[in-house]
Amino acid sequence: MAEIASNEGGGKKKKGGSKQKKISVHVDFTPMVDMNMLLITFFMLCTSLSKPQTMEINMPSNDKDITEEQQSKVKASQAITLVLSGKDKVYYYTGQPDYKDYNSLKESTYQADGIRKLLLNRNREAVLKINELKKKKLDKLISQDDFTKQAAEIKNGKNTPVVIIKASDESTYKNLIDALDEMQICNIGKYVIDKITPGETFLLKNKETQGELSRSMTN
Repeated sequence: MAEIASNEGGGKKKKGGSKQKKISVHVDFTPMVDMNMLLITFFMLCTSLSKPQTMEINMPSNDKDITEEQQSKVKASQAITLVLSGKDKVYYYTGQPDYKDYNSLKESTYQADGIRKLLLNRNREAVLKINELKKKKLDKLISQDDFTKQAAEIKNGKNTPVVIIKASDESTYKNLIDALDEMQICNIGKYVIDKITPGETFLLKNKETQGELSRSMTN
């Protein structure tokens, strides 16, 4: 609380013989400290804190009965390999790469009409089934646990695509996160992060060199 103290001594005399009163003000900030503590407590209890976000990544099976050949063998018709390059560029090929033809490496983007469109088309059947599951969950026909279980089974179905993500030295961490985001958006259940091979690096360099030459000739 503010207190006003009057000090009548030592003042100068005014004309007419009266003294000028000197007033000193003392402000007590103790109630403000209490108020600040109440406000801090209020905001701590009423503000919703940001929840940690997690990203689901499917890890390889640790079943000892599965041989190394079976683990690495993927049907060519189901395999899609993403090759992440610098300057936010992304390339892909399906099945086995043709190291004699750099045009087998197709250029795409992280936009909705790029990699996402490709993955949604290849995973169309699973996407439709999961959309039906989402509607059932919204209508409260199935629980969250049932939805999670059934969605995982659909994503890992027999005919769903397998995506292999390979990052070059020129790519960034953001590029990898963008690629992983597309896995969640497109409901891809089977994907893995792998090292880029010398053959793929060779294809990538030739593809980008040819692209630069084409642009320079056009300009």
